Amino acid sequence: MSAAIYQASVWILPVLIAITFHEAAHGYVAWRLGDNTAKDLGRVTFSPIRHVDPLGSIVVPGILLLSPAQFLFGWAKPVPVNFMNLGHPRRDMVLVAAAGPGVNLLLAVVSAILLHLVPVFPGETAKWISQNLGNSILINLVLAVFNMLPLPPLDGGRVAVGLLPAPLAIQLARLERVGLLIVILALFVVPIVGREFGYKWDLLTLLIGGPVDTLFRFVMTITGH
Repeated sequence: MSAAIYQASVWILPVLIAITFHEAAHGYVAWRLGDNTAKDLGRVTFSPIRHVDPLGSIVVPGILLLSPAQFLFGWAKPVPVNFMNLGHPRRDMVLVAAAGPGVNLLLAVVSAILLHLVPVFPGETAKWISQNLGNSILINLVLAVFNMLPLPPLDGGRVAVGLLPAPLAIQLARLERVGLLIVILALFVVPIVGREFGYKWDLLTLLIGGPVDTLFRFVMTITGH
């Protein structure tokens, strides 16, 4: 097996599970709280086909994985939610938004627990499973932290909109259309351009790398590693 194929084999399954459970969690919680939009569109499911965006879930992460890039980035099809169908729109918006990152944290913990079973498998199989589970922990923690950045349309932005006083929430909600562009520019584009001119702007490590490292150590500790 070539190095590239092997590398892909230990990332594809963790990525698919992480994004599928993340999106399904949004749809499931919205459905249970009164909005059937995602349910009617078949998005409350663990089938990756319903959630995978060919460009954002496969092409972009694949290119980054096989390139010298020091980060992995991608996206899935957003789960449609009509917040006005929810029983308590502002409160329930927080619960729906937090469900995705919450499930990613849970998956990271489950993956860490499953690492204890790796020694029962033979050599190369154990190595492959261990790398899948290790990557699962990392991917799920990155997804949880990234999505909880307090800027719409990320989950953290929607949580903030639901928790902030109305005047501030309205101002923050207005960033919905450009929020993701702001995040991409601030975390990825500006640092790359800055390095070309001798400036170091490492918000990626500050806002994501640091919290992910802290959570990683916490998850490994509570699961007995």
